[in-house]
Amino acid sequence: MDEKYYKELVCGQHKEEFEKLYEMLIQYNKMYNLTSITQKEDVFNKHFLDSVVGEGYFEKNAAVCEIGSGGGFPSLPLKIVRKDLSFTLIESTGKKCSYLQAVVDNFNFEGVKVMNIRAEEGARDKLLREKFDAAVARAVARLNTLCEYCLPFVKVGGVFVAYKGDCGEEVAEAENAVKILGGRIKKVDKFELYGERRSLVVIEKVAPTPPKYPRGRGLERKKPL
Repeated sequence: MDEKYYKELVCGQHKEEFEKLYEMLIQYNKMYNLTSITQKEDVFNKHFLDSVVGEGYFEKNAAVCEIGSGGGFPSLPLKIVRKDLSFTLIESTGKKCSYLQAVVDNFNFEGVKVMNIRAEEGARDKLLREKFDAAVARAVARLNTLCEYCLPFVKVGGVFVAYKGDCGEEVAEAENAVKILGGRIKKVDKFELYGERRSLVVIEKVAPTPPKYPRGRGLERKKPL
């Protein structure tokens, strides 16, 4: 992983946009508690840089669904460096959706839709289920739970990209869930970033997700597959 290249994306080529995003994050964080990381260098490293390392994992003009958007990571930084991507941001907390929409409007992003809905509800919507080229999530849940939230949104032939830390145990733990939900673990890219171990888990969608998933009622977390 070429950390220098990604730093140039954030601190060089797109510096003005990331400075603006930082200002909005800090402004809205006072009202909406979006992140506990607020020091500028930490935000640039642990949110912005960490987000853009996945920019090469999506095909050109891909339609991407982000589950549990929160403060908009990785979706907003990815949109800054990959204007060709379209995003649907799934977030259950109304205040966070207000922030996400404010950023989308302020940046005049095209092809970004914010939806105030729970993932398990969205995954049962015929307009959303298996309609995306890719799904992405970061810091939402353990991988087996995350797969049940995310894979139903991905069309067969698409991918789910999970942003993780040191996740060897989680990957092994998730193998059964991945198989049941129509996926196959393609690769796990491990690297160090700002001195911390990070991973990108890429899961291919090879078969339709059975209609019963996601199960809802919190079972994704209480009783993971």
